[in-house]
Amino acid sequence: MWMLPVQNQSWVSEFILLGFSNDPTSNRILFIAFLLLYLSSVLGNGLIITLISLDSHLHTPMYFFLSILSLLDMGYVTTTIPQMLVHLISSSKTISFAGCWLQMYVFGALGLTESILFVIMAYDRYVAICHPLRYTVILTWELCMWLATLAWTCGFFLSLIHTFSTMGLPYCGPNIINHYFCEGPSVWSLACMDTHIIEMVDLVISVFVVVAPLSLILASYIHIALAISKIKSTQGRCKTLSTCASHLTVVTFFYVPAIYIYMRPNSSYSPDHDKQISFVYNILTALLNPMAYSLRNKDFKVAILKVMGSGRMAWTMGC
Repeated sequence: MWMLPVQNQSWVSEFILLGFSNDPTSNRILFIAFLLLYLSSVLGNGLIITLISLDSHLHTPMYFFLSILSLLDMGYVTTTIPQMLVHLISSSKTISFAGCWLQMYVFGALGLTESILFVIMAYDRYVAICHPLRYTVILTWELCMWLATLAWTCGFFLSLIHTFSTMGLPYCGPNIINHYFCEGPSVWSLACMDTHIIEMVDLVISVFVVVAPLSLILASYIHIALAISKIKSTQGRCKTLSTCASHLTVVTFFYVPAIYIYMRPNSSYSPDHDKQISFVYNILTALLNPMAYSLRNKDFKVAILKVMGSGRMAWTMGC
C-alpha cells in the first residue's frame, strides 16, 4: 500500500469516460443503436407496468413482483444510457466526481435490489407450483409488501457500503476510465493505493447478493422440479415449466455476467472485455425481461386486447 504525501497530491475532481469508440462515425452508429435499445427497454417495461396496473386480473403477487422488476430495469438503464448517449455525440466525455459517485450508487442499489428480487420471484414460483392451494394464504399482500420493502432496503444499504468504500479511496490521477459508466472495478483501478481491502469488501457483498441468492433460487427450483416430475400429464408439465422458463432466462443473463465482473481478482481486470460484459447485464437484460415475460404469456395478451378494446371504445364514444 502506498500513498503520496498529502501536500504533493492533486486530487481528481472529475473523470473521463472513454466509452466504446473514439471514431465519430462509429459513435453516430452506436448512438442510434443504443438509443433504439434504450427506448425499446423503457417502452417495453413501461408497457408491463401499465398493463399490470390497469388489468385487475394481473393484481397477483407474481405480477406485482414483475412490475417491480420492470421498474428496476427502467431505472437501471436510465442511470447509465442517457449519459452515454450524450457522450457519443459530444466532444466532452467528462463526469464530475460527485456525478460518478451518484451514478455508481444508484446503479449498484438497483442492481442489488434486482438480485434480491429474483430470489423473491423464485419463492413465488415455488409456492405457486408446490403449494398451489395455499398460494394466496402464504403470499398475502402484507407479506408481498414486506418482501418488496426488504429488497429495496437491502439493495440501497449494501450499495452505500460499496460506493463509500470505492469513492473513499484516494484518486490523484490518472482520471481516465475505460468504460461507458462509473462501475466499481473500472473506478477503483485508478486509485493511488492498494485496492486489496476494497476487493475484499466487494467480494463479501457479492457473496451475500450473488452466491446466497443463487443458492436459494437453486433450492427453490429443485423443489419445483420434484413437484413437476409428479405431474402425470405432459401438457401439465409443459405448462408448469413455461411459468418458470422466463424467470430462469433473465436470472441467467443477470447473474452470469455479474459473477464475472464482481467475483474475480482485480489482476484479471480487462477494461475492453468488461465493457462488453456490462452491456449484457445492464442493457440486454433490461430489454430481455419484458420480451421473456410477455411474448408467451396469455395473461398479458388478454390484457393488451382489453386495453386496446377500451381505448377503441373510448375513442368511438368521443367521436
